[in-house]
Amino acid sequence: MVSLGPGFPEYVIPRAKAALDAAQVVAGYRTYLDLIKPFLTHQEILSSGMKAEVKRCQAAIDRARAGQWVALVSSGDAGIYGMAGLVLEICAARGLKVGPPEDNGEVDFHLEMVPGVPALGAAAALLGAPLMHDFAVISLSDLLTPWEMIQKRVELAAAGDLVIVLYNPKSKKRDWQLGAVREILLKVKDPATPVGIVVKARREGQEVTVTTLAEMLMHQVDMQTIVIVGNSQTFTYGPYMITPRGYLSKYQVGEDSSQ
Repeated sequence: MVSLGPGFPEYVIPRAKAALDAAQVVAGYRTYLDLIKPFLTHQEILSSGMKAEVKRCQAAIDRARAGQWVALVSSGDAGIYGMAGLVLEICAARGLKVGPPEDNGEVDFHLEMVPGVPALGAAAALLGAPLMHDFAVISLSDLLTPWEMIQKRVELAAAGDLVIVLYNPKSKKRDWQLGAVREILLKVKDPATPVGIVVKARREGQEVTVTTLAEMLMHQVDMQTIVIVGNSQTFTYGPYMITPRGYLSKYQVGEDSSQ
């Protein structure tokens, strides 16, 4: 499993680059493969579109069992809404024995999870410091998770005054969920609560907006957007969002120490 980070090649970690270079086969969603074209020089490419995740993982597993070096790529971090879990689920369902490269035991194939910069990390860095305190990450896609469960998770995160990171806020066929989430949040949050909206973080066409819970629906979002809703302490400073952790109130370090 090779995590690609947010998109631009410079955000692919060295270990991931080395894994891609060593691979005989690279499998992935075609949009993500397009992002790493500079690294694809000699490998056989197995590309597929949306909703072909299971077949893609099965093909990668079969190639690995046949003795080939395979890099199954995933954007962001493969273990965060990525392909890592699906690969392990398929292996478990098929009764396959897998282990890390350093495992000297008898396995069907070795499996390494190469980490990457997750979308929430890339978005948060562009917004300043919105995730400095406890936060929840919730996907609004109800393709695999019932909406009732998503709604309950949003309600509980809001009740706990957590910063909330929203993945998959809107698609062409699924355009009402973000508005529904906003209504849930407005029951317990101030309408002036800062909200960060990052489209295509660290990719071509990147857009960064800091707005409020009251006005968040006035901005365009899509499946390549991360939305970060602050907690009751989050405030804005210029173009940035800050969720304080409590240092200033505890240690009184707000004054200019040079005086």
